Amino acid sequence: MSPKVDEITLSDGNKVPVLGLGTWQGGNDPDEVENAVKLAIDAGYRHFDCASFYGNEAEIGKAIQEKIDQGVVKREDLFVVTKDEVDYIETWRGMEECIKLGLTRSIGVSNFNSQQLTRLLESASIKPVMNQIELHINLNQKKLREFCASKSIAVTGYSPFGAPGRNNVFQPAGADISLQSPVITGIAKKYNKTNAQIVLRYVIDIGAIPIPKSSSEKRIKENIDIFDFKLTPEEIAAIDKLDCGFRTCSAIEHKDCKEYPFNIEF
Repeated sequence: MSPKVDEITLSDGNKVPVLGLGTWQGGNDPDEVENAVKLAIDAGYRHFDCASFYGNEAEIGKAIQEKIDQGVVKREDLFVVTKDEVDYIETWRGMEECIKLGLTRSIGVSNFNSQQLTRLLESASIKPVMNQIELHINLNQKKLREFCASKSIAVTGYSPFGAPGRNNVFQPAGADISLQSPVITGIAKKYNKTNAQIVLRYVIDIGAIPIPKSSSEKRIKENIDIFDFKLTPEEIAAIDKLDCGFRTCSAIEHKDCKEYPFNIEF
């Protein structure tokens, strides 16, 4: 039997699973991402994170349609996220229209800082229900999470493992960025879980939604097997200390762009 994934209720009343499957880089091998989505649905995943610039939405759609045709899942059971890159105020008006026309259930944003969210909220007739941001043990985004919570905006965390294998990352001197941190390893032994499972549970227990990417059947199943325990406040506090502001997805080449989101603290 597949694990039952917890859900949270968004500010618009729709529910979203607190764990999703990331699909970034899946465009490198269309068959790989298609198979990963099928495996994930069979394993119990109902939340999938996509984007037009990932270049693999056709394969993801094919996998979902196959599982719908097989009777494994219904479309209304799935929470599928996608993203476009255009001026956000003008685009938001179009997204609000999509809600009014019944073309989508919920709308949100990604990589927005507090100033960008404030500007959007000032003009929005329908506020964003979610902000998807980089979030892991070395970048726990406490201030931005608290800001989002104050506006009833849920937080999804991409790269929950710190994007291992990503090129052009800038590691702070002395930063403990490995999943093999003694803090994580010790907690993993206590619960008889993998270090990755502890990291995912941490993201959930601080109130965010992790979306780990994997094409491995073993890891897809492991990543969803985290709903039979919760971390203690003391364990969360210990992991909090690993935060060092290490951002793996800085997009530093765009730092001079008007809407570059990482030029302020949060």
